[in-house]
Amino acid sequence: MRGMGRVFKRGTVYWVAYYHRGKEYRESSESENESAAKKLLKKRIAEVAQGRLIGPNQERVTFDDLAQALLADYQINGRRSARSARLSISHLRKFFGFDRAIDITTDRIKAYAADRQKASAANASINRELAALKRMFSLAVQDGRLSNAPYIPSLEEDNARHGFLDHAAFVALIANLPEYLRDPIAFLYLSGWRLGEMKALEWCDVDLAGKVVRLRPEISKNKDGRLLPLSGELFEIIQRAQAKRRPDCPFVLHRDGEPVGDFRKAWSKACRAAGLHPILVHDLRRTAVRNMVRAGIPDRIAMTLSGHKTRNIFDRYNIVSESDLASATDCKRTFVSSRLCPRFNC
Repeated sequence: MRGMGRVFKRGTVYWVAYYHRGKEYRESSESENESAAKKLLKKRIAEVAQGRLIGPNQERVTFDDLAQALLADYQINGRRSARSARLSISHLRKFFGFDRAIDITTDRIKAYAADRQKASAANASINRELAALKRMFSLAVQDGRLSNAPYIPSLEEDNARHGFLDHAAFVALIANLPEYLRDPIAFLYLSGWRLGEMKALEWCDVDLAGKVVRLRPEISKNKDGRLLPLSGELFEIIQRAQAKRRPDCPFVLHRDGEPVGDFRKAWSKACRAAGLHPILVHDLRRTAVRNMVRAGIPDRIAMTLSGHKTRNIFDRYNIVSESDLASATDCKRTFVSSRLCPRFNC
């Protein structure tokens, strides 16, 4: 060990000293046995040689330390998905809750993914949890609490969104909703806004004379404001809201002066009554995007209206249905028939 490190005694306990990047590190072996100290020193020297020194400070970092740092990062940066992060942490904690960070290896992470799959969790959900874990390690490395992070693989998932409504299904759904929900749901169907954006819409955001609604950046998911021109049914919805406007309520779409709350039971009941398979409220947003494209609105304009920042995400919402394929086939057949020699059209 000469020249690389040393073992020495403090009281009855043996300590080790070693060098890394010109700095001496001292660490207790927590043992009165000299051979245990020599074993620890050998381990540290090997870590230094491999460029993967862990050291006592890193060994003390736990999963809970990583989780708390992640939540603090969300709070400091004002991230709106803190609730989702807490949910991911709750699943991760059940598996890694008592682990040290250095014990959360790639093999253990793969075992976690397999365990979640056995519990019937969707790959997309597991990937969100793994993304939270990856962020935890990234923060720890950035803060100098860990020297490296494990490789965290992602699972295959189907990114395409499959839910949307044709207009007949939408009309049937609206007819079976409670009166207070009809205009809010119609607004989502026509505008393509997110549910939270609709609920937070206030009269200060509405310019009736200019026939436009301005989505404030602070209530937009991606923190970008945008404009929504009002015409046709959309304008009529806002006009009806104006007729029922209450001086004590700043919200455009509300229920008796209170913000529109959780309506999952009313939604499920209306879907069943309309004879629809289980659909999500978010399917209205997908439908709006799809309708914009079918109406011939250029993709760039449609993305501006819907608030999609990337083409990749936008394309996931632009769903091709069986009726689209059938329509395309009919168009092709008509095109080919129109160019056949007249003797084949008799």
